[in-house]
Amino acid sequence: MEPPRMSPVVEPLSWMLGTWLSEPPGAGTFPTLQPFRYLEEAHISHVGQPVLNFSFSAFHPDTHKPMHRECGFIRLEPDTNKVAFVSAQNTGIVEVEEGEVNGQELCIASHSIARISFAKEPHVEQITRKFRLNSEGKLEQTVSMATTTQPLTQHLHVTYRKVTP
Repeated sequence: MEPPRMSPVVEPLSWMLGTWLSEPPGAGTFPTLQPFRYLEEAHISHVGQPVLNFSFSAFHPDTHKPMHRECGFIRLEPDTNKVAFVSAQNTGIVEVEEGEVNGQELCIASHSIARISFAKEPHVEQITRKFRLNSEGKLEQTVSMATTTQPLTQHLHVTYRKVTP
């Protein structure tokens, strides 16, 4: 079967497509946590619709036990550089982030965050992300967050190498 043709609406994000593996392991930190490392696989694809599909799966670097997971969709407002990022996470958080794509950089910030009724505290109140394709052709993601007890602070940074187109 022939792969679907990419919708021209999402062409400005085509640099994100593929399966990516963290190299080196990602780094996590936050004032209320011990610093940690993680491995992550990112899969960003399309099925011909004017939207990209994504999943991020994080694993412990030594035991390979599953850690954080999230999946969702990235949409562009047609004929603009405005982007919406919709994510559901295994922690019980669902978020909508919005921002802009400029060249090979995508900057987004939380527009709305919802959580399950029994989500542990402190609750996440704000998230920002930046994706960029660096000069070596590697994808970088930086995530910052604010909680009910901490101001907006960098939480994660990961660099991925592309393993499949």
